[in-house]
Order: sequence, then C-alpha cells, then structure tokens
Amino acid sequence: MKTNTYVIFNGNSIPFNEGESVAAALLRSGEESLRETRFHGKPRAIFCGIGVCFDCVVAIDGVPNQRACIIECREGMKIESRP
Repeated sequence: MKTNTYVIFNGNSIPFNEGESVAAALLRSGEESLRETRFHGKPRAIFCGIGVCFDCVVAIDGVPNQRACIIECREGMKIESRP
C-alpha cells in the first residue's frame, strides 16, 4: 500500500492511502466540515458515505459539486470546501 502521498484541501496538504476516497482521507485528517448549508451556513460532512446524498460535495480540481465519498484520491488533487 502506497502512503505519504498528498492531496491539497483548502491550501493544506492532507496525506492519503492508496485507494482511499477523498472523504475518508479528509475525515481521517481531522476535517469535520466539507461544506456549509446554503441558507443557514451550518457545517456538513459525510452522511451516507456511498454517494446517495450530497452532504459531502466539494470542488475537485476546479470542478464543483463532486461527491467526496465516491472519488478516489490522486496525488496533487486540489480540493476545496464549498461555502
């Protein structure tokens, strides 16, 4: 298993393991909020973890509304939380 590879989340380097989803890597690193609700600004993280809901949406490499729980990490991937 390859380790010591990183994605960039909101400007910070986050390590991940080979085959790990974006959501898993972010949660393991201590990130508790991946976005905020549209009307009330409440923090949201992972809910279902299998790509059914949209609580874990983030922007990945400039593409918005990507579900972090079903996308596998790649070295150097740039991830941004969604306000």
